[in-house]
Amino acid sequence: MITLGRVNPDQTLEKQGITGLRSVHYNAIEPALVQAAVARGEGQLGLGGAFLCSTGQFTGRSPKDKFVVRTPLVEDTIWWENNAAMAPESFDRLHADMLAHMKGRDYFVQDLYAGADPMHRLDVRVVTELAWHGLFIRHMLRRPGRDELDTFIPEWTVINCPSFKADPARHGCRSETVIALNFDARLILIANTAYAGENKKAVFTLLNYLLPEKGVMAMHCSANHAVGNPVDTAVFFGLSGTGKTTLSADPSRILIGDDEHGWSERGTFNFEGGCYAKTINLSPEAEPEIYATTHRFATVVENMVYDPETLVLDFSDSSLTENTRCAYPLEAISNASDTGLGGHPRHVVMLTCDAFGVLPPIARLSPAQAMYHFLSGFTSKVAGTERGVTEPTPTFSTCFGAPFMPRRPEVYGKLLQQKIAKHGASCWLVNTGWTGGAYGVGKRMPIKATRALLAAALDGSLARAEFRKDVNFGFEVPLEVPGVGKGLLDPRSTWADAHAYDRQARKLADMFAANFAQYLPHIDEEVKAIAIG
Repeated sequence: MITLGRVNPDQTLEKQGITGLRSVHYNAIEPALVQAAVARGEGQLGLGGAFLCSTGQFTGRSPKDKFVVRTPLVEDTIWWENNAAMAPESFDRLHADMLAHMKGRDYFVQDLYAGADPMHRLDVRVVTELAWHGLFIRHMLRRPGRDELDTFIPEWTVINCPSFKADPARHGCRSETVIALNFDARLILIANTAYAGENKKAVFTLLNYLLPEKGVMAMHCSANHAVGNPVDTAVFFGLSGTGKTTLSADPSRILIGDDEHGWSERGTFNFEGGCYAKTINLSPEAEPEIYATTHRFATVVENMVYDPETLVLDFSDSSLTENTRCAYPLEAISNASDTGLGGHPRHVVMLTCDAFGVLPPIARLSPAQAMYHFLSGFTSKVAGTERGVTEPTPTFSTCFGAPFMPRRPEVYGKLLQQKIAKHGASCWLVNTGWTGGAYGVGKRMPIKATRALLAAALDGSLARAEFRKDVNFGFEVPLEVPGVGKGLLDPRSTWADAHAYDRQARKLADMFAANFAQYLPHIDEEVKAIAIG
């Protein structure tokens, strides 16, 4: 075996029982990974040195192929209605067969931190078959100093092998694609998908299980804080496509991170060291810094169509997928935090993409209403994020991240409720979806208006506005905000047929109630009163 790069000599793959590989590239840095990926034909160098690649058959996550190994250690703590179970013996066969398949091949190892707070971080080793997957996860997690690698001891290992096809009969899975988490073995196996997002979301799922035991709230959110004042922190919950990356990258504030954070007894901390931004219809006018990363050395550009001669990217072409993306380190954004740390959130923002077109662009929530909407997790899955989603699909994804929640949602809900109460955070619901009608009739909420409303919420001026109580959902909606048309704040007035709006709003309110019935036995009376209405 050829060993390249720095590694703790006591923690090589051979000492983990992974033997017979042709070569192992330990902790290669960006130039070496780009060079290897190009040389291996995994993609090509684009303008500015970005790495252009395709993820092949899978251009989004495969949530139905994700499993947790059912052992006594986790039997009573996993939310099994939401997490498919795999038998330990099936996992063992999968593991053994993957290791046999790996023999004689080249692999890339990255030893990384998941979590900016040293008190709560997880030391993770990611073993990838594709060089560009090593580059991707090097961007997405946090990179130890070169001297720290000499003593790095992985607490968990991820093995990603896209060329291996699982056997459902032998491995106890659903298809040839599998993502399996084994908490006893501290091991995650990923097979038969080259979609790089599976790597980061597997680690996020892991943190969502481990951190609540320490009293840390794991959050599917972006976060930023005021310039020169980390105490003035805001978090933005939301599923992919709701605007977490775009809205947190406010040039007037410091970006902590765009997707995954923890809320500990010390404040907010980013799990990651980079961003994974959607690029469909990305423009230099609307999002100049994110756009600039697509022409930056070592940025991973996934599934984007480009001119084969000039290498010019076509940001509007969704022929491969709507889920075109770029991955880059946080330092590519000029106003990104150096530490990945912030204070206790003063503002908790819940982003929803309402394809019904009935929710206002912003609403103020009481703490009980915040819990109701957090557990509901209403949004619309946008095209491309998951396999088979081709247009916005209304859905309830509890905690704004059900696919990544191994524990019951009430665990996260109670943690958030306690932290909001202790630190007095203001709570807001923001609709980045449709207005003037449902999807197909109305239009997407203007990003300029959303930014103006958020700016007013975060600087405190919105709290001084006059509000009305929404008759359908009970939350408070501002009557007037400078820079935002009054009509937009009243979604009923944006519809051509007000009675059609009423019917659609009632329909959505009934959907909320029907979905929330599952949580009624597990919540306190104040939140239950919101649900019952």
